[in-house]
Amino acid sequence: MVGEPLAGCVMVITADRRKRELASALERRGAQVVFAPALSTVSHLDDQQLIAATRALLAEPPDIVVATTGIGFRAWVEAADAAGLAEPLISVLRDARLIARGPKARGAIQAAGLEADWVAESETAAELRDYLLAEGVKGSRIAVQHHGNGSDGLDEAFAQAGAQVLSLIVYGWGPPLDPGQHETWVDGAAEGQCDAALFTSAPGAEAWVATAQARGQLDCIRERNRAGDLVLASVGPITAGPLEQAGLTSPFPDRWRLGALVRELVKHYGRDDVAVETAAGSLVLRATSAVLDGEVLPLSPSGLTIVKQLAAAQGAVVTREQLASALPGATGGPHAVEAAINRLREAANAKALVKTVVKRGYALAVTAA
Repeated sequence: MVGEPLAGCVMVITADRRKRELASALERRGAQVVFAPALSTVSHLDDQQLIAATRALLAEPPDIVVATTGIGFRAWVEAADAAGLAEPLISVLRDARLIARGPKARGAIQAAGLEADWVAESETAAELRDYLLAEGVKGSRIAVQHHGNGSDGLDEAFAQAGAQVLSLIVYGWGPPLDPGQHETWVDGAAEGQCDAALFTSAPGAEAWVATAQARGQLDCIRERNRAGDLVLASVGPITAGPLEQAGLTSPFPDRWRLGALVRELVKHYGRDDVAVETAAGSLVLRATSAVLDGEVLPLSPSGLTIVKQLAAAQGAVVTREQLASALPGATGGPHAVEAAINRLREAANAKALVKTVVKRGYALAVTAA
């Protein structure tokens, strides 16, 4: 199959953070991207509580500082800089033991001119927690930079083990900035208007599932997901958790990165076995389009319905009556079917794509792969 591997795919990005970076990577590979965040990111850069917590940290320097996210750690330093506290903060951090929840947090630490003393390979709060508890934290003063989903149980675990804990919340989650867009594309996922929805945070996935449940769409989404018609892709297992708890399948890459997520989608949609080999070329069907030899065909809803019906028959004859009954709206009838077939051939620039079987109907000109 030639052409871009995601050609014809409609992909919904449900995240607010880094959405344009993700969209750019998908679009370069042929996807049509829709933004429909389930939550908004609420910055705490001007939050007096964050500045007050930073001043408390400066007054009583910590033994250990835990960075849970790269964006959060960077934003914390930026907030301190805006308040005139960056230099003393960096000095205090340099004297502390720095623990990172994954490479992105480590990268943010390095960007501040510091070095992480330990990095959680699994990028989970659980691994980080278990590592420090195994070492023993009793009597230690621990500062934890949190992401928008709260402490992940870190504060409670460290405090229970005898540590003094200081929490620093740098950003949080709010309702979607465009609730209508969010709801429209939850419905779209249920109604076959998109091929995939992408998730980069557990709170976003949880909010998306809650909306689907509230709108009565969860069963339809579950059915499309199980049939393989709707991919609900997550950046990692934590993000996938709320989806899986709702009975949905959510694949994620081995390396929990946006780039790895894009590569998994390319691998999934670029498989040779998704194509139907025809006399006119390699045909791939998407939720709202058909792609022939890598080119998205300019089809009407009727044309798309026709080609999907013919493809489902795998080269067997489909009668005019069967095709007419499948056409959208009240346009069905022998003449409507004939017109749709002709437009399909024109759009494909290949009369050989569909065979006319006299007195019986039509068949897709399927060939051996």
